[in-house]
Amino acid sequence: MSIIEYAVDEGVAILTWNDKGRATNVVNAAALAELDDALKKAVADSAVRGIVLTSGKQGTFVTGGDLEQIQGFAAETFEPADFFRKTVLVLDQLRRMETCGKPVVAALNGIALGGGYEIALACHRRILIDQRYAKVGLPEAGLGLMPGMGGTQRLPRLIGIQQSLGLMLEGRQVEPEQAKKLGLVDEVVPPDQLLFAAKKWIASGGKGVQPWDDKRYTPPGGGIDSPLGLQTLMGASAMTHANTFDNFPHARTILSAVYEGMKLPMDRAGRVEARYVITLLQGTVARSMLRTLFFSLQEARKGARRPKDVPRFEVKKIGVIGAGLMGQGIAHVAAKSGIGVVLLDRELSLAERGKGTVQKALEKQLERGKTTRERADKILSLIEPAESYDRLDGCDVVVEAVFEDRHVKAGVNKAADAKLSDRAILASNTSGLPITELARASSRPASFIGLHFFSPVDRMEMVEVIMGKETSQETLAKAWDFILKIKKAAIVIRDSPGFYTSRVFGTFITEGMALLAEGAPPALIENAAKMAGMPMPPLAISDQVGLGTMHKIAVAKSKERGGAASDALSSTVQAIVDRLVVGHGREGANTPSRAGFYEYAPDGKKRLWPGLKEALAGLIAERTTALRADELKKRYLFTQCVEAARCIEEGVITSPADADVGVVMAVGFPAYTGGPCTFIDNYGIKAFVDEADRLAKQWGPRFAPPNLLREMASAGRKFYK
Repeated sequence: MSIIEYAVDEGVAILTWNDKGRATNVVNAAALAELDDALKKAVADSAVRGIVLTSGKQGTFVTGGDLEQIQGFAAETFEPADFFRKTVLVLDQLRRMETCGKPVVAALNGIALGGGYEIALACHRRILIDQRYAKVGLPEAGLGLMPGMGGTQRLPRLIGIQQSLGLMLEGRQVEPEQAKKLGLVDEVVPPDQLLFAAKKWIASGGKGVQPWDDKRYTPPGGGIDSPLGLQTLMGASAMTHANTFDNFPHARTILSAVYEGMKLPMDRAGRVEARYVITLLQGTVARSMLRTLFFSLQEARKGARRPKDVPRFEVKKIGVIGAGLMGQGIAHVAAKSGIGVVLLDRELSLAERGKGTVQKALEKQLERGKTTRERADKILSLIEPAESYDRLDGCDVVVEAVFEDRHVKAGVNKAADAKLSDRAILASNTSGLPITELARASSRPASFIGLHFFSPVDRMEMVEVIMGKETSQETLAKAWDFILKIKKAAIVIRDSPGFYTSRVFGTFITEGMALLAEGAPPALIENAAKMAGMPMPPLAISDQVGLGTMHKIAVAKSKERGGAASDALSSTVQAIVDRLVVGHGREGANTPSRAGFYEYAPDGKKRLWPGLKEALAGLIAERTTALRADELKKRYLFTQCVEAARCIEEGVITSPADADVGVVMAVGFPAYTGGPCTFIDNYGIKAFVDEADRLAKQWGPRFAPPNLLREMASAGRKFYK
């Protein structure tokens, strides 16, 4: 089956990349071999004045490298010498293309990312269609990788060291207008003008010579040894360390490849890049991120856990009860996907205000060029504010998103249940209230399920699906069909107190409070969490969640237990929160008090509250020895990993892949680890158990590894084979 289609039109060879065996074109050995043959044929034909490389896939040029092939390179059987040899063959092929003597135009009819854009960089001109979905860039950093087909060498030579480093280190994907402004492409044209523009440039005398092959060439902004070049590298190195704490090796290798490669001619520069790619693939970070953030995430996006024998369920209309922050977000993403939404609250004015918030968000997107007026109006037209449960008639799915109070939720669910058809399902958006208990308010508990969305809903991709004891497989399948239609990913768990993501993340917040009680300096508590790779430290996230909310939940749980805390540590945490909320009126960042562990200034700046130690007198110990930052970092990671293992042992979650991708995507478990199961595997099961035992002996039983890990260590098993 041919991948590269060859045709000649008006003296121009048109090479159309169209892999009929795949939904999108990817860079792999077969495609590159055909491309090389087609280029040789065009170069050898004296009637061909120039070459246009384009795609037969609507909306995409080439989406990047074949990651399944890359995962094979990153496996334990990885042979550096073989990888280097194969990479050099690709680099030499692209070098032959850019020095073939005939002008080569990349006619980009859509997405051109990673290896696809690296091929475009080796062409003499890049023309992109003027469509919002059309993006170019080198996003490898998002998977712990780096460009490996000359991207770290050609991009700095094309647009300058400073701009290219920012794009590569951030893995940014750039839309047409900005791509033209930055110099990533030379032209932006309407889709129907793409091939015409490419042929026109060739006919008007376009040269088949790259700027860097001119002896007088100097990179934009100066070379690597210029004042700006050196300043950029030093600044980028310092900023990268400050932002990542060296948790991501790819940041260092990108910087090193640019620094060393820019001192060499292009024929040799690519080999520097190839050697740094090898160092990444020999480490655990790239392999771990690739498995979790690509393969496991793809499964979660495609609905791999959806029951296979249940017919597809068409979701045309949904109800969302509660027009607060979460309800607004759910309504927004559903309407964005073309689903009609009834946004219901106890008063029509509240529902209308919720829709108004969605409208404000869309207006901001309009200002930034992220949407169109027609699209924004269409989304808003699909959201119907309401106050009567009668408006839920005809809904396929109803999602309750009211305050986290089981009695309030029970009343809402009972009222909604009375209006739904037999085919509809009812879902509760909750972060920890038992789904089996909430289902008692429904006359059809088999059609009741938990859907735990994360805030902000429009940006957070993950959904935690909670199966109650009576939830049917048909209801699970219908929930999946809704999730897939709104373009979310999901993991499926069994109902249990706190579910999965909240349990794991809760240990992180609790550990920060435990450190505070031990007398650790608040600044060290926060900074060590950042060093561990958590996106927000525990005291700051507590303020964002709301100390007042935490206090109310703790009081409610205490009443259920007859006034007692579940354990000594919970009692300590509760006492700290009580002291701040009740004793000092500090209810969190987004409350009228605008105060918590931090002080919040009107301009948005914050600082740890200087009066914290005095306010918590009697609850904070006086330390006689200093705590090491690396020990705190380990405690943050281990407490979450141990809790994840407990959840697997209890059957709350059954798939290590789901356990990893769930907490990485939903609650910010450090991406460089690949997730808790991958972290334990990479640490070594026996070594992890031994270290967890040490932590338990020194800091408390919460670190004690569950029997599952002890059995795995004894049998020499891992979570991943």
